[in-house]
Amino acid sequence: MTIKNRSQPEPQKFKVPFNLPYQTGGEIKAILKALRGGQISGDGFFTEQCSRWLENYLGLPKVLLTPSCTHALELAFLLLDIKSGDEIILPSFTFPSTANAFVLRGARPSFVDIRRDTLNMDETAVEEKINSKTRAIATVHYGGIPCEMDWILRIAKRHGIPLVEDAAQALGATYHGQLCGTFGSLNAFSFHETKNITCGEGGALAITGKKHIQRAEIIRQKGTDRSRFFRGEVDKYSWVDVGSSYVPSELQAAFLFAQLKKQNLIYRRRRAIFQRYYEALKPRELRGDIQLPFIPPHTRPSYHLFYVIFSSGKLRNKVLSGLRRNGIDSVFHYFPLHLSKMGRHFGYRAGDFPVTERVAPCLIRLPIFNSMTEKDQSVVIKALLKLF
Repeated sequence: MTIKNRSQPEPQKFKVPFNLPYQTGGEIKAILKALRGGQISGDGFFTEQCSRWLENYLGLPKVLLTPSCTHALELAFLLLDIKSGDEIILPSFTFPSTANAFVLRGARPSFVDIRRDTLNMDETAVEEKINSKTRAIATVHYGGIPCEMDWILRIAKRHGIPLVEDAAQALGATYHGQLCGTFGSLNAFSFHETKNITCGEGGALAITGKKHIQRAEIIRQKGTDRSRFFRGEVDKYSWVDVGSSYVPSELQAAFLFAQLKKQNLIYRRRRAIFQRYYEALKPRELRGDIQLPFIPPHTRPSYHLFYVIFSSGKLRNKVLSGLRRNGIDSVFHYFPLHLSKMGRHFGYRAGDFPVTERVAPCLIRLPIFNSMTEKDQSVVIKALLKLF
């Protein structure tokens, strides 16, 4: 039997792509070392190296690598014993993973609106959402610009509610000098290929205290005490709790470790690209044409993304189409969760969160990646200014 080769349409080619995964030059060497070491399943040499690096960088007692940030969030809410009927407070303006991590357990999202300046959770709207069913607050640092953590932490402590940080975009960002991903009792990071530091797919759960460490290891290892067995603390391992497979391969960890070692270089490069966009487009913001990212003076962002907010959805769509006609791949971000099919399933409707609903249809993200050249960026800036 002859199997015909069904040709697939060629992906659209762009002069300036939205993202290009960055390589430091050490990834292949690290992967080959992992292959020659004879172990490519997880929790080997490179997994250990990445965990130690992140623990030292964040100043936390335990960081566990996971296959994705989604898995890290799922692990966090398993540790908090989130059950059916519980409620979690979070912004509607975020990726579905933030909500799915606890909706999978039967919990309900209790959405709040965002601030007009940073597009982060409106901290002044959090406390009114708290009731007897509230089990956690989940913050999201949009674009790597920190939330107002002091305010949110005071609310969480006053009501005895744990805080989970979705710091997917915020590795390296600081709030009053403290690194994001160290404020919550449980904190999740992403190493997806669009992130500043990547291993294609990957994540990490950072634990601030010792309370959750042992159980986190068990849940991560399919509900077994396998980690204790490998440390020689028990003579055999068995099924002791609920769990799943939240361990990435050594090949992912090897790629990631090469990136972590260049974190400062990657951060500086990202900042330079961000600042060039900002300086070129600031005159348009001063004229009232657009809104650019706002960085509060007491914060340092991770410079994960650069967005532009237009005065209307119609203008946003016109500019987005124009950029693509000019060979520039720009994208929008996010469709509000409360207006999605799942959001409506939970009873949310249009008009519930006006700032989110104003921002979402008017925002585009410009190309930003570590290997982006000044020539690439000039193409984007010139095309954008011409479209005005």
